Amino acid sequence: MAPDATAGPSVQDGDEEIDFSDIVARFAIKFDEGLDDVIVVDNVPQIMQDRQQRLFETIIKRFKSHAGIDVPIDGMHIPYGEDGNSKGYIFIELRSPADATLACRLMDDYPFDKRHRFAVNRFTDIEKLANLDEEYQEPPAEEYQDREHLKSWLLDSSGRDQLVMCRNDDVQIAWHNRSSPPEIGHERQRWTESYVQWSPLGTFLTTFHRQGIALWGGASWERFMRFAHPGARLVDFSPNEKYMVTWSPEPIAIPDGAPQGPQFFAPDDEGNRVAVWDVRTGHLLRTFPVAQQGEQGKGGAAAPAFQWPLLKWAGDDKYCARVVPGKQISVYELPTMGLLDKKSIAIEGVVDFEWCPLSDKDKDAIEAWGDGTNPAKGARKPRENMICFWLPEVANQPARTSVMSIPSRDIVRSKNLFNVSDAKIHWHPQGDYLCVKVDRHTKTGKSLFCNFELFRMREKDFPVESVELKDPVTAFAWEPQGSHFAVISSNDPNLGVQAPGITVKTQLNFFHIDPKKGDFRLQKMIDGKTFNTVFWSPKGRHVVVATLGSGQKFDLEWYDVDFNLELRQGNAATDAAEDVKLIGSGEHYGITDLEWDPSGRFVATSASVWRHTLENGYAIWDFKGQELQKHVLDRFKQILWRPRPRSLLSKDQMKAVRRNLRDIGKQFEAEDEAEESQLALKNRELYERVLEEWRAWRSRAKKELAEMRQDLGREVVALPEQLEEEATETVQEWLEEILEETEEVIVG
Repeated sequence: MAPDATAGPSVQDGDEEIDFSDIVARFAIKFDEGLDDVIVVDNVPQIMQDRQQRLFETIIKRFKSHAGIDVPIDGMHIPYGEDGNSKGYIFIELRSPADATLACRLMDDYPFDKRHRFAVNRFTDIEKLANLDEEYQEPPAEEYQDREHLKSWLLDSSGRDQLVMCRNDDVQIAWHNRSSPPEIGHERQRWTESYVQWSPLGTFLTTFHRQGIALWGGASWERFMRFAHPGARLVDFSPNEKYMVTWSPEPIAIPDGAPQGPQFFAPDDEGNRVAVWDVRTGHLLRTFPVAQQGEQGKGGAAAPAFQWPLLKWAGDDKYCARVVPGKQISVYELPTMGLLDKKSIAIEGVVDFEWCPLSDKDKDAIEAWGDGTNPAKGARKPRENMICFWLPEVANQPARTSVMSIPSRDIVRSKNLFNVSDAKIHWHPQGDYLCVKVDRHTKTGKSLFCNFELFRMREKDFPVESVELKDPVTAFAWEPQGSHFAVISSNDPNLGVQAPGITVKTQLNFFHIDPKKGDFRLQKMIDGKTFNTVFWSPKGRHVVVATLGSGQKFDLEWYDVDFNLELRQGNAATDAAEDVKLIGSGEHYGITDLEWDPSGRFVATSASVWRHTLENGYAIWDFKGQELQKHVLDRFKQILWRPRPRSLLSKDQMKAVRRNLRDIGKQFEAEDEAEESQLALKNRELYERVLEEWRAWRSRAKKELAEMRQDLGREVVALPEQLEEEATETVQEWLEEILEETEEVIVG
């Protein structure tokens, strides 16, 4: 009988069969089931069969507009029940598994209409769950693990601020002390590969690595989240830290076998450079292409210079937007990152735009109003987000700046501008005012001057006034908690000349609202300076002006713009210029950076090795310009104050603090004096210990010298009396006491 051809290998003549099952299993060919490109979309509207074509066409359009996926209509199948209605889900066979991955990421939880929100899954994932035991078994309860409080630094009993410092390869988190050097709380080597950055509310510390970005927080600085964006060099957070944008100069590349999931890039992200992430979950929301300067863009033209941030955020984190110069402003809704109303705002010629910030009152109104379904009693409806954009002059049409409400897209205010060379938009940090700084050219076109178009955004119809400055403006800054703004201007012919040894002369101008007229006026002009930057205290009133980036000048000056506020007791000043007083000055050689602490009490200046190698280090000043500490540190790179979130105190509690400020201040002053006393005692102990060590060394050296001379047969010579005397230190203290004081008035 012939052997069976399908039987396994065997050996004749009584030998036992050889088992090849392990080899067959090892080298078995796994066939592609061909279902990786099939997805199941649940929560689809239930329809009758006569409406199937219309539903398919609508779903195809939504997939194309929201996710950029082409869905073949012949790959769609919807099952129907016995009653003729569909079952509420649909099978879609896409063109590739990559499209299926993208659809699961972008179309899951997509709002199809008011009552239906898609749930998208792979067909293979659902098939894996088909044979599960239908009997419910309660999973074992996981042991609760208490996570560290991300805002624990706010519980410091002394109310100290934190700061981060980078030096060499070390990163240090330290507590700031008024008199003594910062107290190191945490330190790591090679914590970052370039620099560090705080999130806007101080919750996270951002570090940069070749593999991507990492966020750290809590008392022990554990890693909170990491984001796989290789080579990322820039990070921008939304105002409330919900979202994060990263940029890398290297285009995204998807290698073979790359991990898949909501935290990783998909094939459709390849070639892009900007990514948007959800901070809490680590999920990737969307990526954008950005052409680098010098690369060839659309139409063969060279790409313009890259501007950061690419996306600008609304104050409530609901929207972000980007400008396509000359064409449109694209506003995206969060967290879907889909276009608002599914289309961009077409504005021909648009150059730039900025979002209106939210004030503390606006944020309180948003919290009280909630989603609008059940607002708190007496809560006022918060105003819409607003953007300001400007258009240049085209043909016979003047330039224009406009304010638009979002999401309604209504233009609430516009102003025509003439002879415009350039414009910059400056919102007040509380959204109370808007300044459009307009650089205008004269009719001859040979010189420039500046105008400020000032919008009062809290008044009816948003009145606008113009303030003219005859000279070009090099710096502008609003007072964060007030109505002043500071301007640095210059009429120096060397302005704009980049050459060593040239110092440009500038003027410092302070503007304020005239309490009698109600409009903005020049309060005081200070000439003959070299300053080029303005830094307001976060609490307002005090300002530092500095000369940065110069090889010859390193001047610092502190000004108080309400110097007579306490004396006036709320009354209007007779001479507004007298309210602006120079309260301190200083110099920091090689200064490259300056930053106020969140409380507005201290200023940190630094000289970074990234700019030069001369006397690197940092200094701490108080708000009046008195230098408290200075540390010269080799290879010093960076120092940053840790931001603070909004206060949780109510308005009544804040008023109580202001009323009792003197008593509370005495408590902190006593603590500062105790700290200084302890520091002096520590220095005294150090001095005495070093002195004792020197005395012991001197005694030992004398003894060894005498023994050496005796061994050589020489006469032991006594040292001079002045060397035999013990080193002493004489301290004279003069006490002045007033025995009697009289006051005599002489009438001339």
